[in-house]
This record gives sequence, C-alpha cells and structure tokens, in this order.
Amino acid sequence: MTVAIVFLPLLGAILAGLFGRFIGRIGSQLVTTILMIASAALSVPVLYEVAFGAGPYTVQLFSWIHVGTFNVEWALKVDTLTAVMLFTVSVISALVHLYSIGYMHGDPSHSRFMAYLSLFTFFMLMLVTADNLVQMFFGWEGVGLSSYLLIGFWNDRPSANAAAIKAFVVNRVGDFGFMLGIAGIYLSFDSAHLDTIFAAAPGMAEQSLHILGMNLPLLTTLCLLLFVGAMGKSAQIGLHTWLPDAMEGPTPVSALIHAATMVTAGVFMVARMSPLFEQSETALNVVAIVGATTALFAATIGCVQNDIKRVIAYSTCSQLGYMFFALGVGAYGAAIFHLVTHAFFKAMLFLGAGSVIHAMSDEQDMRRMGGIWKNIKVTYAIMWIGSLSLAGLPFFSGYYSKDMILEAAWGAHSAVGQYAFAMGAIAALLTAFYSWRLLFMTFHGRPRCDEKTLAHVHESPWVMLIPLMVLAIGAIFAGMIGYTYFVGEDRFGFWKQALAMVGEDPIEAAHHVDPAIAMMPVGIALAGIAIAVLLYVVRPGIPARLAEAMPGLYRFLLNKWYFDELYDRIFVRPAFALGRFFWKRGDVGAIDRFGPDGISLLTRIAARRTALLQSGFVYHYAFAMIIGLAVFVSAYVMGVEG
Repeated sequence: MTVAIVFLPLLGAILAGLFGRFIGRIGSQLVTTILMIASAALSVPVLYEVAFGAGPYTVQLFSWIHVGTFNVEWALKVDTLTAVMLFTVSVISALVHLYSIGYMHGDPSHSRFMAYLSLFTFFMLMLVTADNLVQMFFGWEGVGLSSYLLIGFWNDRPSANAAAIKAFVVNRVGDFGFMLGIAGIYLSFDSAHLDTIFAAAPGMAEQSLHILGMNLPLLTTLCLLLFVGAMGKSAQIGLHTWLPDAMEGPTPVSALIHAATMVTAGVFMVARMSPLFEQSETALNVVAIVGATTALFAATIGCVQNDIKRVIAYSTCSQLGYMFFALGVGAYGAAIFHLVTHAFFKAMLFLGAGSVIHAMSDEQDMRRMGGIWKNIKVTYAIMWIGSLSLAGLPFFSGYYSKDMILEAAWGAHSAVGQYAFAMGAIAALLTAFYSWRLLFMTFHGRPRCDEKTLAHVHESPWVMLIPLMVLAIGAIFAGMIGYTYFVGEDRFGFWKQALAMVGEDPIEAAHHVDPAIAMMPVGIALAGIAIAVLLYVVRPGIPARLAEAMPGLYRFLLNKWYFDELYDRIFVRPAFALGRFFWKRGDVGAIDRFGPDGISLLTRIAARRTALLQSGFVYHYAFAMIIGLAVFVSAYVMGVEG
C-alpha cells in the first residue's frame, strides 16, 4: 500500500508526460487526477494503522548503492511523521490536480502541466518516506527540479523564466549547506541510515570537528549545515527571495508549492532530524531565532503588497517562520500540527485567489478589484474561511495550531522563547490586518476595474469549487480533530518515537500558561482586524495618507526590505562582471585569439599570400619555373662538387 501511495503519482507523470499527445488533454487529466486521488485515499488507512494500530514499519525495496563499505538501501520508512506527511501531501495534491482541470482549461500544454504536478508530488512523497539521507537528498533535489519546471511552466514569459532560474539558484545555495551536512554526518557516523544516526547521536554530543585550525562542536555544526538547506527550501529570511517570484507560475502551482510541498520540506527535515537537533541547544536556538524573525519580517511586507497572490505568498513565508520557531523551542508536534492545518487553509486561499483571478479575467492587482463579492459568493465565503483560519480565530483550524505554537514559545521559559513569542505575537497582529485588507480590497467597496471586466465577473466552474469546499472542511475542522493527537493528551501515543524530546516538554508547559497569555493571540488578531476595518472600510483614505507621511518606510516595505536590490548589488552584478571578464578577456581575448581564431587567422594569411602567386599570366609562371630550375640545378652542382 505504501509503495502504491508513493509511486502512483510517478506512474501518472510518466503516462501524461510521455504519452500525453496520444491520450489527449482529457486522458492526461483523468489519469493523473485518478491516480493522485487513489494515492490520497490509500494514505488514510496507512495513517490510521501507523498512528493507532501496529505502529511504524519499513518497506525494503532494493539495494541502491553498494561501494566498498558504503551501503544504501532504497526503503520506505513509515512512522507517524511520515504518515502525516503522506496524508497531507497526497490529499492537497489530489485537490490541486482536480482544480487544475478547470483552471488550466484551454492551455495548449495542459498534459505537460499535469505531468509536472504528479512528478512534483512523487518527489515530495519520496522525500518524506526516506529511510536514509541519500534517499532524502534524492527527493529533496527532485522537488527543486520540479519547482523549476512548474514555476517556469509558461516559458514564453521572460518573468516566469527569470523566477524559475531564481528559485533554482537560491535553493542551490541552501542545498550546498545540506550536502555538506549529509557528508559530515556520514564521515562522523559512518552511516547515512537515519535510525543508525539517531541511535548514535547522544554519544556524539561532546565530540568536536577539527576544520581550518578550529575546533567546532560536531553536532551543532552538522545541524546548522542541515538547517541552511531547510532555510532555502522553506524560504527563511536570507534565502526567501525566490518564494514571492514563484507566483509567476500558474496558481495551482502556487498552492502546491506553498501548502504541502517544497516549502514544507525544510520543516519536515528538521522534525525528522530532531534526535540530532535535540543534542545541540545552540542549533535549536538558531532555528527559533531565524523562524521568529522570518515570521515578523514576512508579515510586515505582506501588509503593503498589492498583488493578491504575493500577499498570500508572504503569508506563507511568515507561517513557515512560526513552524520553525516551534521546532526551535522543541515543540515539534506543534510545528507539524501547524504544517497540516496551514496546508488546508493556505491551499484554499491560493486556489480561492485563483478563482478570483479567473473571475477577473487574469487580473491580480487588488487595486483594480473591489465590489465583486455578489458575483462570486462561493469564492467570497471560501476566502473568509481561509482568512479566519489564517488569523487564528476560534474555532478554525489555525486557531488551535498557531495558539499552541505561541503558548509553547512562552512556556519554554527561555530568552529565545520569549523573543519568539514577541515576534510571533506582532506577526499575528499583522497577519490579521493584511488578511482583512485583502478581503476588503478584493471584494468590498466600489468596483475599481473597467466596465468590460466587471461585466464578465463570474463564479468558477464546479470542478474548481469542489476542491475549495473540501479544503474549507479541513480549514474548519482539522484543528479540532487533530488537537488531541498532535499536541493534546494523546500526543505521546500518537507520535510514538517519531519526534525526539530530550529536555523539558514545551507543549506540556503550553497547557499550563496563564489564561491571559492563552487569550492574547485572539485579542491581537481581533485588533488587527479592527485596524483593517478602520483603514479600508470606515476611513479608506487613511492608507494613502500614511504612505505619503512615511514614504521611506512605505518604500522599504513595498520593496521587500531591499533584499533583492542588496543581493543584486553584492552577488548578481559582480557575478555578471566576472563572467563578462572571463568571456571577453579569457574566452575571446586569450583562448579564441591564440586558439581557434588565431590558427584560422594564420591559415587565412597564408592562403592570401599563396594566392598572390596565382596571377593568371603565363610569363609569370614561366619565370617561376626558370627560377625554380636554376635553384635545383645550382643545388645539384654544388652538391656534386662538394
């Protein structure tokens, strides 16, 4: 059953990708979607069996790499963490596949698109079932490749090509750290097998790494290298710049990347490697600080963006920050709980945004929307549900997971935990604000689009609305259903040994925080909503006046803290200058000049000079013959006399 869950999407990708022109657009849609739904359906009994039945197991497939003492088996490791990810990834992907049938209708490359979606899902499923670090890296790089193909799917657009290259290059930076971490782990533990590494980790806690004349704490160094990889995949501050540009891909791609695949890979990896991270307080503190900073940083940018998809993209970046600082304070169950709830409401928000864009004839700028809620009532209701869950208001799924993260950070009783709580609380205020700003700018007020566009505003087809309704159920009830098992009293029986816990349990402390602290996130969210109502409903002229009064701050946020400009100045321009230098001076000026071009030039010169002898006059040729004869005779005579 586990093998089918993982490999059915690959089968769909092969059938649609290689035989799409034979089975046609409808055939490609059906084969990929049906196989993806089958994979999702099979993940349910697997989750139940692992979490509530016989427990974890491993499926051995075959021997993969055997070089000397280095042996890697291709095996599927299925514990509760894996089963949760199998369920989340396959269900969200199945709904995105179904939604894509309507959204991509009419695209001439629809078969290729469906093949890419299924391939993306396969690599993510391979990543989460990895039994060893080499297999995990295979899935890790496969996800990166698939994201490149999907972000740049509309390859006739220069912006899409640039965004795909940017995502690929930025992730290579993080992946380099991940590769170094894997290599370091193998050299230190003499194994890439996860269970072997975890068993040996406590005994390596005091070991040092000797490199470049320095003695570095071994596990701290290895964990930080792994975390660099997670920062790239999960778009943490510094390696986040690819994520907003990924919006150049079709909206179903945005939903899949931002909800269940790619960006969650880093969160999963840190949770999977928790037995290693638990041995290094420094590494956990770094994870918490980076995550908390990212949560606030991305939320500030989301407050001023005008592209509906970019607002939701920065929301993803911010929510990933919550997951990471939960991991950093040791609340692993809370982090994965938020990963699951976030997958439902974020996929719904992205697909809901796609429904708005579809209704608005591909318009994405919220400044050209407004007053359309009566025309797309189902989409409007869906966006409300998603926003309520994202803001963390009671009884929606985001309320249970986000509040648990904030309470766990407070309950950690550490300076880093307090920092994470403070950053998360401010980010919660901003999250509520920009969520309702999106709702009011998109659906309320007077229409700001032209009359022709307004006349064509219509609800999406049912093939797009049904996935939204299913996701809405998850966005409402996933938190209620999962709370007891993920972070409640049954969490130890649910997780078993899938997540490590060495020191104090911050989740247990979260259940005993002061009621005022427990209620604070809700109060903060309501305050953020109230501010949005004031600025965009009651006094809609205030935002423009604030932007005029604080132009520097407004431009700073609108330009995303100038990270792109900074990287362009520090890395991109010098890289291009260096490339031009080697091109002009090295390739053209040296290699070509003295190599192929030089030889061809000498050949041309020799040919031109030889051609001068071919004058066409008989007396020139006769004179040359007489001179030649005289030379030969003279040489002969001189030779005989000598």
